[in-house]
Amino acid sequence: MAEKDIIKTAFVQQSNSSDIEDNVVRLKNGIREAANNGAQLIVLPELHNSLYFCQSENCENFDIAERIPGPSTSDYGSLAKELGVVIILSLFEKRAPGLYHNTAVVIESDGSLVGSYRKMHIPDDPGFYEKFYFTPGDKGFEPIDTSVGRLGVLVCWDQWYPEAARIMALKGAEILIYPTAIGWDLDDSTEEKRRQKDAWIISQRAHAISNALPVISVNRNGFEKDPSGQLKGIEFWGGSFICGQQGEITAFAGNDDAVVTEEISIARTEEVRRIWPFFRDRRIDEYRDILKRYDN
Repeated sequence: MAEKDIIKTAFVQQSNSSDIEDNVVRLKNGIREAANNGAQLIVLPELHNSLYFCQSENCENFDIAERIPGPSTSDYGSLAKELGVVIILSLFEKRAPGLYHNTAVVIESDGSLVGSYRKMHIPDDPGFYEKFYFTPGDKGFEPIDTSVGRLGVLVCWDQWYPEAARIMALKGAEILIYPTAIGWDLDDSTEEKRRQKDAWIISQRAHAISNALPVISVNRNGFEKDPSGQLKGIEFWGGSFICGQQGEITAFAGNDDAVVTEEISIARTEEVRRIWPFFRDRRIDEYRDILKRYDN
């Protein structure tokens, strides 16, 4: 793969409703806006076509899932080809009857599907009942080669695990990408909300620093009620951002719908790794305990 330098990237941060058709129209408008601003790589939030249905356990929600390749890869693929851009999708994958995944998909600028990643770490918390819907991924942490570079695509809960980012980096990823759906419980205090959002940002900036890789993290935004009525719903905080190889935030969004573009220097990874040689100093002979669940 030819060495890249500057890549114009973008993300579409969006609030969703129960009207999937309208959600998709607005996402496409955001993609077009990003492409018009010169973006070559465009990233969408986690499970972007619909509401975040994992707030409750309801078997009817499996009807939303689709095959990959399928309708969304074809639809967004046509748009990618028209605009000449690479698009990162996040879909509810129906792999087989009764077998479903939370899957990120990479669409090349010619409209073809060039790779996918199935979410490996699956949460199960109040309002985030993902284990009911998703089987853990089985494709490993494998970067995906595209015309804009080698992409380390992960999904949401994966962003809390340094092991996932490090393995992607060790396999040659040039950018770490996290489609995300994260928000606050309405009963949380202002202080707790601040701690949670700060932790979310800090953890991903740390992945950028420890691996000397740029990070693109794309959240959804807006309030979505709990359809079961058991909880008060989730306020997705937005806050999508792009940061550089030393964790410096270079582009960010507030808590409203937004299309944000930013240039990323791939070549800068070499410069940063020369002055912060974390890969050189890794003690791979002493890391065997990382494979244990706990040390007793």
